[in-house]
Amino acid sequence: MYTEIIRIIEGALKSDTGKVMSYANLLVENLRKDGDNKTADRIESVLTKKRINSVFSDQLINAPVDQESRLTMADVLLPEANMHEVIFSESMHNTINTFISTVQHRNKLLKAGIELNASLLLYGPPGCGKTTIAKFIAHRLQLPLVIARLDSLISSLLGNTAKNIRRIFDFASSRPCILFLDEFDAIGKARDDQHELGELKRVINSLLQNIDEYTAAGNILITATNHHELLDKAIWRRFSYIVDVTKPDKKAISQLLYSSLSQFKNNILEDSKKEELAAESMSGLSFSEVKTIFNNTISKGIIQDKEEIVLEDILTQLFLFRNNNKHDTALLAKFLEENGCSKPAIAQYLGISYRQATNILDKK
Repeated sequence: MYTEIIRIIEGALKSDTGKVMSYANLLVENLRKDGDNKTADRIESVLTKKRINSVFSDQLINAPVDQESRLTMADVLLPEANMHEVIFSESMHNTINTFISTVQHRNKLLKAGIELNASLLLYGPPGCGKTTIAKFIAHRLQLPLVIARLDSLISSLLGNTAKNIRRIFDFASSRPCILFLDEFDAIGKARDDQHELGELKRVINSLLQNIDEYTAAGNILITATNHHELLDKAIWRRFSYIVDVTKPDKKAISQLLYSSLSQFKNNILEDSKKEELAAESMSGLSFSEVKTIFNNTISKGIIQDKEEIVLEDILTQLFLFRNNNKHDTALLAKFLEENGCSKPAIAQYLGISYRQATNILDKK
């Protein structure tokens, strides 16, 4: 409970009623989880003003705005009650679970004299689930996710950008939450970049200082970038946990396939060869691209009242995805054959005779 007590004291010293109330209620909830209802009742009796039934007070929704553009600088997402299954590679899964476990046991670690730096950097190509990971962590920890909107955080007046950064960190540190800085490279570029102005380099220095203060106080920080090569070297040293969010391997694609199709009649999941063909065909795609193809397959099957989803349905959606939705029967037939479909199956699926299918597939 040390973290909550420290936050309450900080809020009191700054006359920040919202911070005091938020962390006092979080302390009450944690005391009840530990079975200390007597202390929890005593604290609640002190909170004589309007009871905040959750640590997610109304103040949390009122995120700061940029003074120049008046745009909201952050989106606040409450943790999803029933989040769908999230699929990671084994290495990602281990690091993410270790990060979550460290946060969950921070009071025990503090009691043992171990300093906690709850910071996580996610990097990798677009569409591989960095934002989904942040939401998953928020769900597991049951904390709101404050997503900084970098398009409004970076002001045309660079002097305001440093102020905006400070306001975002102050906002997040004043209540129980996870601060998530997406597209982190937009403000974390290397300071030796000759194309950047001196003022922007001072902004980066301000960012580093805010990160140090924020994490040193035991707050939770997650950042994500598609361009890790642009990050200043000093950025990497600020993070205790770093995850390379890669594209899904065959095993992960098979897991996505199962989670997508398990509720629908299909001829794929019970046939290991067809399942392997489906997974192999999507090698090199991102998680979001694979999900899009599976969703399109299921949606079309529902719209057309199909009794069963077959391998050819998935491969057809993959073909359309790769060809900008341009349908060409001959090219589709060749694509199906290249991905393991037999000539009889292709003929039946396309509604043509076996002779027609043979002529199309044998034509150079």
